[in-house]
Amino acid sequence: QVQLEESGGGSVQDGGSLRLSCVASEDIYSSWFMGWFRQAPGKEREGVAAIGVHDTTYYADSVKGRFTISRDQTQTIMYLQVNDLKPEDTATYFCAADLRAGAALESHGYKDWGQGTQVTVST
Repeated sequence: QVQLEESGGGSVQDGGSLRLSCVASEDIYSSWFMGWFRQAPGKEREGVAAIGVHDTTYYADSVKGRFTISRDQTQTIMYLQVNDLKPEDTATYFCAADLRAGAALESHGYKDWGQGTQVTVST
């Protein structure tokens, strides 16, 4: 099982930016899907962005144009650049790896998960 650890969260004002990182304990196969998800208090976990074969990317409509997912050539670190943050982006952000079933932005299919990093956006 791959261990994943997120970092980079924090508290920012409306319109601010952060770069979230997800470090894997071992090489991630380039064919694996990896994703970022978020969960706000009282809400279900939702897919934010995912990256798959040949680094094809997928984004939720709510973050298109503001968030960018990427991973480094060694495949051990995945990033989420989050720009123009809004209060509704406040949530715990999780990274996930190794999609076994379902679509890239659906959480139920991912095998490995990190513990999350908190992003808080204030007005």
